[in-house]
Amino acid sequence: MTGTARAYLSLGSNLGDKRGAIAQALRRLEGMPDLTVVARSTDYRTPPWGDTDQDWFVNACAAVETGLSPQALLRACLSVEESLGRVRTRKWGPRIIDIDLIDYGGRTIRDEALTLPHPFALQRPFVLVPLAEIAPDLELGGVSVRTALGRLDASGIVPLNP
Repeated sequence: MTGTARAYLSLGSNLGDKRGAIAQALRRLEGMPDLTVVARSTDYRTPPWGDTDQDWFVNACAAVETGLSPQALLRACLSVEESLGRVRTRKWGPRIIDIDLIDYGGRTIRDEALTLPHPFALQRPFVLVPLAEIAPDLELGGVSVRTALGRLDASGIVPLNP
């Protein structure tokens, strides 16, 4: 692909076949034109975040090379969520799949639909642990993933067997 950018995605699920939903989401993204998954973290069992009265999550991160614009990549992620049955009923609530765009080629974007880098990524160990596996030196807002992770409590986050 020419004119591509590297972007990083965070994926999570805590309903149904959690690992299967993440794998399916990545397969569907990979099947889209102008998008190639180039790295994928291990799946991690993580405690719920925000609304903690729900089941544990599986989280992972992926790096993609894409010719899509950041907004088109976000739309692709939302389309995959919808195709897998994602229904947004409550903030931070249970979900079959969640795909967040964390970074797109180091760009800073602030519009009504998209904020990059992801505004909460540096505060969330369930994002940083898998992201550190595939991109420890990636900088989000001037801070490396490795450094940001070192500032957080990542206890309770456990890698799952392949």
